Amino acid sequence: KITVDLPDFKGRARILGVHARGKPLEPDVDLEAIARRTPGFSGAQLENLMNEAAISSARAGKSTIGWEQIDGAVDRIMVGLEKKGGTANLALKQNELVAYHEAGHAICGALIPDYDQVQKISIVPRSNGAGGLTFFAPQESRLESGMYSKQYLESQLAVALGGRLAEELVFGEDFVTTGASNDIQQVANIAKRMVKEWGMSKDVGLVALQTPDSGGPFMGREMGTPRTKWGSRIMGTVDAEVERLVNNSYLTAKKILSENRDLLDHLAKVLVEQEVVSAEEFQMMLVEFGSKTIQYEVVGEERNREKLPFQGMPAAASL
Repeated sequence: KITVDLPDFKGRARILGVHARGKPLEPDVDLEAIARRTPGFSGAQLENLMNEAAISSARAGKSTIGWEQIDGAVDRIMVGLEKKGGTANLALKQNELVAYHEAGHAICGALIPDYDQVQKISIVPRSNGAGGLTFFAPQESRLESGMYSKQYLESQLAVALGGRLAEELVFGEDFVTTGASNDIQQVANIAKRMVKEWGMSKDVGLVALQTPDSGGPFMGREMGTPRTKWGSRIMGTVDAEVERLVNNSYLTAKKILSENRDLLDHLAKVLVEQEVVSAEEFQMMLVEFGSKTIQYEVVGEERNREKLPFQGMPAAASL
C-alpha cells in the first residue's frame, strides 16, 4: 500500500496553478489565498474545486471565475450541496435556533486563545444533513505534524459545546434540541482519548487503556493483569476525569457566551437576515462589540460548585 501525503500550502498553490490553466480567473482571485483556505485538501479535491468553480461560473453565464464560485466549490467539497430553497423552507423559529447554535460555536472559537480561525458561518442546510455550519481554518502546522496540545484539545471541547450552550442560554434548558448530538459525540470521544490514550490526566497517569490493534479497552491484557482487577482500579477514575474535562469545557463556553450576550444576539440576528457571515464580517463584529481582545482560557482543575449537566455521566468506556 502506497501512502501519499496531503500537500502543504506551497504544494496546494502549485496544484491549483496546474488546474487553473485555461480557466480565466477574476483579477481579485488569488491562488495562494485559495491554498490558505484549503488545508487538508488532497490533489484530487483541489482539481475538483477548480472544475466545480468553472462549471458554476458557466452556469451563471460568466466568462471568468470569481470568489463566489470558488467559495461555493470549497463548501460543496467540504460539506455537500446546499438544499434547494436554503432557509426559505424553514420556520423563523428554527432559523433563529440554528443561528444561535452556530453563533455559539463561532464566538467560543474566536475568544479562546490559539484556536483555529473562523472562516465562515452559515445557517444554510446541507445535503449531508447539517442544519448549519461554522467553518474553522485549522493551522497548517497542526495539520502537517498531526500533534495537538492538551490546551488545544480542551479548547476543542469548549468550542464544540458552544452551540448547545447558546441554545440553553437563549431558549432555556427545556428547549434545547438534538442539533448538538454530533457535537456531544465529538466531545465524548475527544475527552475519552485524552484520558485513555494520550496520557492527559494526572489522576489516571501515563497509562494506555486503548491499543491500536485491539480497537477496544486495554484492561491489562498484554501485561497479564486480570481484566476485572484493572477495571475496578482505574475505570472509576477514568470516568471521573472524562466528566471533569467535559464539565470544565462546558463552564468555559458558558462564561464566554454569558459575558458576550450582545455579540451572540447580534451575530444570530445577522445570520437569520443574510444566512451567511464571512470571516471579515465576523471580525468587524468582534471589534464593534469590544470582544476581539478578550481572551479566555479553559477553567482549571478545581471542580466548580455549580450544578453541571454532565455530572454522573455514563462510564467512559461506553460513551
